[in-house]
Amino acid sequence: MNNNENIIIASYITGIFDVNRNETLPNGQITPIIPWIESIIKNNLQAVVFYNSINPALCEVYSNNITFIQIEPLAAYGTNVMRYFFYQKFIEVYKEINNFFITDITDVLVLKNPFLEECFTNNKGKIFCGDEPTTLSNPWMKNHNDSFRNRITSFHLFEEMFKNETLLNCGIVGGNRQVMQRFLNSLCDIHSQYNQDNTSAYTGDMGAFNYVIRTHFNDNVVFGAPVNTVFKNYDTENHECWFSHK
Repeated sequence: MNNNENIIIASYITGIFDVNRNETLPNGQITPIIPWIESIIKNNLQAVVFYNSINPALCEVYSNNITFIQIEPLAAYGTNVMRYFFYQKFIEVYKEINNFFITDITDVLVLKNPFLEECFTNNKGKIFCGDEPTTLSNPWMKNHNDSFRNRITSFHLFEEMFKNETLLNCGIVGGNRQVMQRFLNSLCDIHSQYNQDNTSAYTGDMGAFNYVIRTHFNDNVVFGAPVNTVFKNYDTENHECWFSHK
């Protein structure tokens, strides 16, 4: 990495069926992530992408801004869950990283450099994340959380306490090293304890994310504008928000 004090991190895991997307991204291609890559370059940012199958020659094309790290997928988890374990280990090793954001890579764009924004620089103890214009108690989330509800004794209390609160979206999350290390450790603990043999139709990524943020960081979470545009508004020309998420 050329300058890794502040970075954006993402993963592009292909050839494995993604139950959230209901499809398998093809190996060897990077077409789906070109818009994300271009948004990184446009904002003169440094990024890291974890991948399992990309032509090395394609990786080299973008090496001025993006470091590609090849990984072996973790069979115990879906694509949207295994990524956090890669991020956790990476951050433990690269201690020079002070601030970072984790984003989805096929439906998120960087609109502004978040690390230069006053909302970020003036709130170093906060965790910043995406959201959706619905509540935690929406029908999709109720179904999504079935596996955790049956395994974590306090999960139903969390759902009841925060049922009318905004649904947070794990497609965008970031902050300084201290808060993000605590977040990743807590999230990976949940997945390793309660989500390894999840046989439901849902990956548990959104359920675990909301559980960890609301029960560990609720007093220090910032979501919505200016962090992200309205989910699924496809607002890619927004001049106020840092990220566009669909």
